[in-house]
Amino acid sequence: MTATTALTAQNTQGVHDIHYVPSAFVSRQIDACIDDIGVDVVKIGMLASAETVDAVAQALEKHGRPTCVLDPVFHSILPPLPPFPHLTPGQVMVATTGAQLLPTPAVTNVRRQLLPLTTILTPNISEAILLLQNAGMDLAPEITSVKDLVRLATLLQPMGPKYVLIKGGHVPLDDDLNVPHQPTDRKYVVNVLHTGSEATLFITKFSLSKNTHGTGYPVTT
Repeated sequence: MTATTALTAQNTQGVHDIHYVPSAFVSRQIDACIDDIGVDVVKIGMLASAETVDAVAQALEKHGRPTCVLDPVFHSILPPLPPFPHLTPGQVMVATTGAQLLPTPAVTNVRRQLLPLTTILTPNISEAILLLQNAGMDLAPEITSVKDLVRLATLLQPMGPKYVLIKGGHVPLDDDLNVPHQPTDRKYVVNVLHTGSEATLFITKFSLSKNTHGTGYPVTT
């Protein structure tokens, strides 16, 4: 069962436009699903607005805090989206390409309201950095080695989620698990799972491809 928070015009290249579902209707969808069939696990992706984040957090509380997988979607790749007309530039999370998916107030609500209700948080590297910067941490966005991925997970876990899985697919590493200086030295992709007491590395071979849009979703599923 699914509660749709936003409709996207997208293809294999990226998200081209977004139509937002009113938060009150999102709440009604969630209640209709759970009141009928029930739920054992909830997976959360794109939430679109601060109001929708509030609605989802309230629904999780209302329905007994089920096991929750939070895969935050803060920005997209190609092309830039139309700006939020009611927000100033400083209130919007913007991707390096200019694509805007989630206003900064919504990111704040995710951090404050949803992370404490989350069983496992599964951000990619940029999403992890945005969450930490939103919390006021002076964190450089540059990743130089697998140690930086472990550090991201270590810093995020005390913010509420029981587990943190950092998806490292955007930064392939060399044989020593460092960021390579040459593209030909890209050998591995590392995901880092932090349990609060230890970090586990999931290492797979790097595969060069242009068809990467949406590849993070199967990892979280």
